[in-house]
Amino acid sequence: MYYIQEVFPIGYLYETHMHTCLASACGKSTGKEHVRRYRDLGFTGIIITDHFFGGNCAVPRHLPWNEKIRLFCAGFEDAWEEGQKVGLDVFFGWEQGYGDDEYLVYGLDKQWLLDHPEIEKCSRARQLALVHEGGGAVIQAHPFRMRDYMTYIRLGLSFADGAEVANAGNRSVHDTYAYHYAQEFGLVMTAGSDNHDSSKIQSQDDLFGVSLDAPLTSIQDYVQLIRSRGPIHLHVPDDRFSADPNTSEQLHSFWIDSYEHLIPTRRLWINPFSPSDPE
Repeated sequence: MYYIQEVFPIGYLYETHMHTCLASACGKSTGKEHVRRYRDLGFTGIIITDHFFGGNCAVPRHLPWNEKIRLFCAGFEDAWEEGQKVGLDVFFGWEQGYGDDEYLVYGLDKQWLLDHPEIEKCSRARQLALVHEGGGAVIQAHPFRMRDYMTYIRLGLSFADGAEVANAGNRSVHDTYAYHYAQEFGLVMTAGSDNHDSSKIQSQDDLFGVSLDAPLTSIQDYVQLIRSRGPIHLHVPDDRFSADPNTSEQLHSFWIDSYEHLIPTRRLWINPFSPSDPE
């Protein structure tokens, strides 16, 4: 039996994946600029997920830990202050990278980071354990995205609470793979824009996110939805998961097992009801 979350664009709308120029080296907008744009476009709230130290982070790695965390949190704090002024909820998270695969972490805060310097270089499995111990949740970001700097698609099935099945920075075929992969394994599904530059956003249709039945009072509400498998509706285009497998490239994916070894697989996950490997 498949756990399927409907595409449902109505409700309390949240961005779950975005970057600021204050903490992500690839970011173009400040936290304040993001907040103003999302407020104008009718979002209830946003989660700032700047690149952590395993990814494209703007913070120099040689600094003392406390200074690195102070600088890393600057993008969120910039957004939070503006959100308080204009009435947009702003929550804290981050995106940690392991080379080919990346993970969104929710539910922890600046003080938790200050108290846990081991999170910078821990394994995927240890990251999940530490985040759970702290009361947070982990979502694998854009699991089927492939870029020229990557070697493999790595599916960290054992290292996350769910999968970001729709990402506005992906091609639709990559999200189609992710959606059916998540269906097959009963994963919690989320969606996000991966927005780096709000000056390019023309309308709400340019953004992905999640639509919730009730507003978040804290980031812990979102963590609870993820870990209890509560209702999380996807705010994505109606045709986002309709890519034609006959015109898509043959994605050769790789599992990461519980010991973080690569295990090759030729599964395509276009049709979750035909799980046999293609010849």
